[in-house]
Amino acid sequence: DFGRPRWADHLRSGVRDQFNKLGLMRDDTIYEDEDVKEAVRRLPENLYNDRMFRIKRALDLSLKHQILPKEQWTKYEEENFYLEPYLKEVIRERKEREEWAKK
Repeated sequence: DFGRPRWADHLRSGVRDQFNKLGLMRDDTIYEDEDVKEAVRRLPENLYNDRMFRIKRALDLSLKHQILPKEQWTKYEEENFYLEPYLKEVIRERKEREEWAKK
Protein backbone atom coordinates (compact mmCIF):
# COMPACT_ATOMS: atom_id res chain seq x y z
CA ASP A 1 0.00 0.00 0.00
CA PHE A 2 2.74 2.49 0.87
CA GLY A 3 4.47 2.88 -2.47
CA ARG A 4 5.59 6.16 -3.93
CA PRO A 5 3.37 8.84 -5.47
CA ARG A 6 3.48 9.58 -9.19
CA TRP A 7 5.69 12.64 -8.76
CA ALA A 8 8.32 10.42 -7.16
CA ASP A 9 8.71 8.62 -10.48
CA HIS A 10 10.36 11.78 -11.75
CA LEU A 11 13.09 11.42 -9.17
CA ARG A 12 16.15 9.56 -10.32
CA SER A 13 16.01 5.98 -9.09
CA GLY A 14 19.31 6.40 -7.23
CA VAL A 15 17.84 9.29 -5.26
CA ARG A 16 14.45 7.70 -4.48
CA ASP A 17 15.89 5.67 -1.66
CA GLN A 18 17.61 8.72 -0.20
CA PHE A 19 14.59 10.99 0.25
CA ASN A 20 16.03 12.35 3.48
CA LYS A 21 18.81 14.02 1.46
CA LEU A 22 16.11 15.88 -0.43
CA GLY A 23 14.42 17.03 2.78
CA LEU A 24 11.42 14.74 2.39
CA MET A 25 9.62 12.96 5.19
CA ARG A 26 8.38 9.39 4.88
CA ASP A 27 4.78 10.55 4.63
CA ASP A 28 5.71 12.76 1.66
CA THR A 29 6.55 9.62 -0.33
CA ILE A 30 3.49 7.45 0.37
CA TYR A 31 1.71 6.24 -2.78
CA GLU A 32 -1.33 8.45 -3.30
CA ASP A 33 -4.25 6.05 -3.50
CA GLU A 34 -7.77 7.31 -2.77
CA ASP A 35 -7.31 6.98 1.02
CA VAL A 36 -4.07 8.96 0.99
CA LYS A 37 -5.54 11.65 -1.29
CA GLU A 38 -8.41 12.10 1.16
CA ALA A 39 -6.01 12.20 4.13
CA VAL A 40 -3.91 14.87 2.38
CA ARG A 41 -7.09 16.84 1.64
CA ARG A 42 -7.89 16.83 5.37
CA LEU A 43 -4.50 18.15 6.47
CA PRO A 44 -4.50 21.52 8.20
CA GLU A 45 -3.31 24.25 5.84
CA ASN A 46 0.11 24.62 7.48
CA LEU A 47 0.87 20.87 7.20
CA TYR A 48 -0.35 20.79 3.61
CA ASN A 49 1.77 23.80 2.68
CA ASP A 50 4.85 22.32 4.38
CA ARG A 51 4.30 19.06 2.48
CA MET A 52 3.98 20.83 -0.86
CA PHE A 53 7.11 22.90 -0.17
CA ARG A 54 9.16 19.77 0.58
CA ILE A 55 7.87 17.96 -2.51
CA LYS A 56 8.50 20.90 -4.84
CA ARG A 57 11.96 21.45 -3.39
CA ALA A 58 12.78 17.74 -3.79
CA LEU A 59 11.66 17.78 -7.43
CA ASP A 60 13.75 20.87 -8.11
CA LEU A 61 16.81 19.36 -6.44
CA SER A 62 16.35 16.11 -8.31
CA LEU A 63 16.06 17.85 -11.68
CA LYS A 64 19.31 19.68 -10.89
CA HIS A 65 20.95 16.43 -9.69
CA GLN A 66 21.59 18.03 -6.31
CA ILE A 67 20.89 17.23 -2.67
CA LEU A 68 20.46 19.47 0.34
CA PRO A 69 23.40 20.43 2.57
CA LYS A 70 23.82 17.69 5.19
CA GLU A 71 22.52 19.87 8.03
CA GLN A 72 19.17 20.15 6.18
CA TRP A 73 18.68 16.39 5.63
CA THR A 74 15.62 14.87 7.27
CA LYS A 75 16.80 12.99 10.34
CA TYR A 76 14.96 9.78 11.22
CA GLU A 77 14.82 10.68 14.92
CA GLU A 78 13.12 13.96 13.97
CA GLU A 79 10.67 12.26 11.58
CA ASN A 80 7.11 13.48 11.96
CA PHE A 81 4.51 11.01 10.70
CA TYR A 82 2.11 13.91 10.13
CA LEU A 83 -0.22 12.08 7.72
CA GLU A 84 -0.69 8.93 9.79
CA PRO A 85 -3.56 10.08 12.08
CA TYR A 86 -5.53 11.45 9.10
CA LEU A 87 -4.90 8.32 7.06
CA LYS A 88 -5.97 6.03 9.91
CA GLU A 89 -9.20 8.02 10.25
CA VAL A 90 -9.91 7.85 6.50
CA ILE A 91 -9.28 4.09 6.41
CA ARG A 92 -11.45 3.54 9.49
CA GLU A 93 -14.29 5.54 7.92
CA ARG A 94 -13.98 3.67 4.61
CA LYS A 95 -14.07 0.29 6.34
CA GLU A 96 -17.09 1.39 8.33
CA ARG A 97 -18.88 2.46 5.13
CA GLU A 98 -17.99 -0.89 3.53
CA GLU A 99 -19.44 -2.74 6.53
CA TRP A 100 -22.67 -0.73 6.33
CA ALA A 101 -22.90 -1.45 2.61
CA LYS A 102 -22.80 -5.21 3.34
CA LYS A 103 -25.90 -4.99 5.56
